[in-house]
Amino acid sequence: MTKSLANRLALVTGASKGIGAATAKALAANGAHVVLTARDVRALETVEDAIHEAGGASTIAPVDLSETEGIARLASAIAGRWDTLDALVISGAYLPTLTPVTQIDGKQLSQALTVNFLATQALLANFDPLLKRADAGRVIGLTSSVGANPRAYWSAYGATKAAFDNLLESYAQEVEKISKVRVALIDPGATRTDMRAKAYPGEDPKTVKGPETVANRLLELLVNDFEGFYRERVES
Repeated sequence: MTKSLANRLALVTGASKGIGAATAKALAANGAHVVLTARDVRALETVEDAIHEAGGASTIAPVDLSETEGIARLASAIAGRWDTLDALVISGAYLPTLTPVTQIDGKQLSQALTVNFLATQALLANFDPLLKRADAGRVIGLTSSVGANPRAYWSAYGATKAAFDNLLESYAQEVEKISKVRVALIDPGATRTDMRAKAYPGEDPKTVKGPETVANRLLELLVNDFEGFYRERVES
């Protein structure tokens, strides 16, 4: 694939590992300058080193998504350096302990709501002006099937993902007729990540696809583009 994303700016949350890191590397390899966001500075530096060694361009911007004021500072810093944001990939998420509804830990539920929902609203609110100034601003949110299809013991996570889905689809409808910004919700399906290992500790990781498979699909969506609100589940 040629460098179709040359001179484009992408912001990837949760870029320190898993699907976020793989996506950041794929976008950079395709020519984009990628802003890498997550809490773990050392892990971000490792991803950035890999991007630079491959000839790509990136900037690390450590941000804790549970601190929404940090998102505003990030947006201000990016707006001070770039005029537009071409792609926002929302990959960062928090998985509470899987438990019955009656035993949900309030602190973990609050953390999940903050990271998975409130931070998403803050990202959209703060980066909306930069996305609208792009030729074709794109937002891709990584969701989960449990948001649309409730599952026993997954309610804390699933409820936040249902809110996440609603938020992104509402935003898609709001901007579709007044801008060139378009939104996609992508369910990565079973993927070899730390979150998956936490949810399924007895699973052989070799039996599920690697994060690069999802990253390559996200890259295809951004290179080939999509019109209107788009939703897909990435199969093996």
